[in-house]
Amino acid sequence: MAVCPVCNEKFDYGDYYTMAIHFINLAKDSDSYHVQWINRNISRERIDVTQFTCAVENFYNMGHGGIKEWIINIFVDQFRGENPHPFILKMQSYSKPVMMGYAVEHYFFLKQWVKSCSITVSKTDLDDVQRYEIENILSEYYGIGRKKPHIELLLEMGEELGIDRTQIYATEPLNGTKFAISRWKDIANKCNWICIMAAMHSLELIANRRLNNYGAKYSYFNPEILESPLVPDSVKKFLGEGYRSDDSHSFRALDIIAKYCHKYNIESIQDAYLMSAYAFDRYLEARLERGEMFEN
Repeated sequence: MAVCPVCNEKFDYGDYYTMAIHFINLAKDSDSYHVQWINRNISRERIDVTQFTCAVENFYNMGHGGIKEWIINIFVDQFRGENPHPFILKMQSYSKPVMMGYAVEHYFFLKQWVKSCSITVSKTDLDDVQRYEIENILSEYYGIGRKKPHIELLLEMGEELGIDRTQIYATEPLNGTKFAISRWKDIANKCNWICIMAAMHSLELIANRRLNNYGAKYSYFNPEILESPLVPDSVKKFLGEGYRSDDSHSFRALDIIAKYCHKYNIESIQDAYLMSAYAFDRYLEARLERGEMFEN
């Protein structure tokens, strides 16, 4: 069964007409979440059901590039293309409130990230998959060699910006983050390992500098931030860790998915990605919302 990325409504695979009717009806009812998804992924113009059906079919069509290129291309359009995500626009200049919101909401993201990676390990015996996920768990939560874990760099950034880590621990995540975590938990618990990888590791593309080769119009953040004397060192360390790391890392999971995808239902992998990308969209909005709370 295919799944609506917004509300989990189920459809028969290939039934793009019914999916189009679903979106059109909810757009008529002014459902803001479905309208936003339509505008970002299908069309910003009003189109009839026949055009909508064709647009949805084209959206799911992988062409000759396979699942890896399909995910990358869709991700670029959704987050770093001509109409980038609002969070990406905010990151083109340094903003203390935005980084404070980032510090708080991302803490909860990382806790779920490690759980999803762990569940992936438990659902396969493939050595390359398990090694990849264990590396992720170590780098995010425990550190490798002398490198601090990503979560520690995040907490140190929060502290220098004025948020004690005990305050972050005690904070309740905002609704957008809660929604995203709930969806990622659901994917991890119900889906196979390859769908979990597609759902979670595609999100690492957000900071990949090589997306310019796929038509990205914006960087994850303005790299001048890393050189500015006005930006705290902890912010530079946190952002720089991902920026200076090997860009191939965020492609490795997609290469693994492409390697094994012929053994699985390809549409289920697409659905896992789309459901996760929608959750990521909501989560990035929560970062901005938290930042506005600090600013006010």
